[in-house]
Amino acid sequence: MFSIGDFAKLGRVSVRMLRHYDAIGLLPPAAVDPSSGYRFYRADQLSRLNRVLALKDLGFTLQQVAAIVDEQVDPVELRGMLRLRRAQLAAEMAAGAARLATVEARLRMIEQEGHMNTAEVILKSVPVVRVAALSGIAASYRPADIGPTISPLYGELYQRMNAAGLEPVGPAMAWYDPEPGESDAVTVHAAFPVAGAAASALVTELPALAAAATLVHHGSMDEVMRSLGVLARWIETNGYRPVGYHREVYLDYHPDRPAQGVTELQIGVTGTSMPHLR
Repeated sequence: MFSIGDFAKLGRVSVRMLRHYDAIGLLPPAAVDPSSGYRFYRADQLSRLNRVLALKDLGFTLQQVAAIVDEQVDPVELRGMLRLRRAQLAAEMAAGAARLATVEARLRMIEQEGHMNTAEVILKSVPVVRVAALSGIAASYRPADIGPTISPLYGELYQRMNAAGLEPVGPAMAWYDPEPGESDAVTVHAAFPVAGAAASALVTELPALAAAATLVHHGSMDEVMRSLGVLARWIETNGYRPVGYHREVYLDYHPDRPAQGVTELQIGVTGTSMPHLR
């Protein structure tokens, strides 16, 4: 048999961890010296230790691990637990990839800060827009939170518009309202312009913007911060300040090819003197 120190080295774990596993009954030693209290382990206990560590790495709690290795979980239940954990890991990987994409987009924006072309910004008025809209709550402004919240809204909105006899007369739109208080959450609004005077709980009117700084963003909305940075610089340089909420108009939208998207960003502005608008 092996001392606890030697067994810990063979199993690539700490002595403290083995003592904890003994205390909770997950991996008791094969023998304990009655006089010294020293713990001793057999070589065949490494297989149990390896199963414990593998299940723990999969994210199972020690209570679940104990039930599995002691065969208190039948094969059907175990398969269900493993499928659930697989789905959780896949979701975590997707969230990690989305965070990585956001970081990369921020880095590109930082790298391009000295090369922002504000000449592409157009100041214009935007008329009242009658829209059919649905709303949802996203955890934050991060693309990883906005995308999964707003995308399903368009499919549901289109179905409800069909049921109400409403037809879109322009490209899809979106705007956002931060939730009150200290929360990072934001209300996202998905909309389609509609015509006519059909009465429907879906229909609302977006007020006119007397003046809006607008810019056409090309590419994925994951990289929209670069274009928003251009708009912010233009607004500040020209002595304006933003008013109201910001709008996105999806002039050319490709769900399966986001890099080919074309989106007009609209930010209402006000200032001491308004030039002739387009």
